Amino acid sequence: MSSLKNDARADKIWFDQDNMWVLFTDGRQLSVPLAYFPRLQKATMEQRENFVMSGGGYGLHWDELDEDIHVQNLLAGSYERVAV
Repeated sequence: MSSLKNDARADKIWFDQDNMWVLFTDGRQLSVPLAYFPRLQKATMEQRENFVMSGGGYGLHWDELDEDIHVQNLLAGSYERVAV
């Protein structure tokens, strides 16, 4: 089972008012509250949608927001809560 976590890659990312949604290449889907990512929570929808998926889906980067998320950490439930 750990091999699945280690190969977790995002295929699609989208947002609703309160959550970031991730569709993984293996078909799993996860929603994560934006409250875990204050920069994303405070951002406009346009800013949220302006991201780069890096490393073939292993990372997400928002240059304008200075936010980086490692996709494997999402599945592990490892979120950094940072005050901004």
